[in-house]
Amino acid sequence: MSRRPDPLAQVSDFDIRLLRIFRSVVECGGFSAAENVLGIGRSAISQQMSDLEQRLGLRLCQRGRAGFSLTEEGREVYHSALQMLGAVESFRTEVNGLHRHLRGELNIGLTDNLVTLPHMRITHALAQLKDRGPDVRIQIRMIAPSQVEQGVLDGSLHVGVVPQASPLSGLEYQPLYSERSLLYCAVGHPLFYADDAQLDDARLDAQEAIAPTFRLPAEIQARYQALNCTASASDREGMAFLILTGRYIGYLPDHYATFWVQQGRLRALKAAERFYDLSLSWVTRKGRRPHLVLESFLESLYETR
Repeated sequence: MSRRPDPLAQVSDFDIRLLRIFRSVVECGGFSAAENVLGIGRSAISQQMSDLEQRLGLRLCQRGRAGFSLTEEGREVYHSALQMLGAVESFRTEVNGLHRHLRGELNIGLTDNLVTLPHMRITHALAQLKDRGPDVRIQIRMIAPSQVEQGVLDGSLHVGVVPQASPLSGLEYQPLYSERSLLYCAVGHPLFYADDAQLDDARLDAQEAIAPTFRLPAEIQARYQALNCTASASDREGMAFLILTGRYIGYLPDHYATFWVQQGRLRALKAAERFYDLSLSWVTRKGRRPHLVLESFLESLYETR
């Protein structure tokens, strides 16, 4: 029996273009949301996705009244596409680097809610990068710290910023920021108008609280273990949502909470005692290949210290 030829025995420019469109559709969460990003209509996107599915011989996504969702095969193709497109972009960037002109992509993964940090080192470094290379395309993905580290490891991200917890082998960590988190409650919570002098540890620790599901240093995890954590969140924004219900207490970075504090919607509880300081690091892959755009960005980070 003759063996059926592989659907993608040869990858053409057309295939790469279809995979880029597929990546945008997934990251936008559907065809409609991807229209503005891609600059093409929904019907054209649908046709491109059908072409890709036919090329691969796989059903990649479900679309219809129930909304957009990936199939199991679609999720695997998406992750493989990220690695391949990252490799293609790395090749392009390296070749462009031979001309000493900054061109190509910089793919960054960030943990959420760093933009309110007063130092703004990432923002300033990105501005300097665009001054040096106006043609550089910057892609930022706001994802959980573990996904940032995995993206840097598999090459789909060039650099990431994560809380410094236990380092993973294969990655290099360099300190970037230090942020302070305080214990907050919102208006409507029984402790909102309580005097700090009345807030003994037993009373605080009895309140319903929120725990993060992302990795943190052991000494910070101990802070959460002392609380009555009955809810959890994968990121700081999720924690803020729950605290603002007025039903939970929880830790938030002080720079992120400032907006609601100034509005009178949040208050810190015993700020002189209930706090922790967290180091945030930028992370790159060990033994990475030369990448002029990435090195220029990292150089700018050093300059903004």
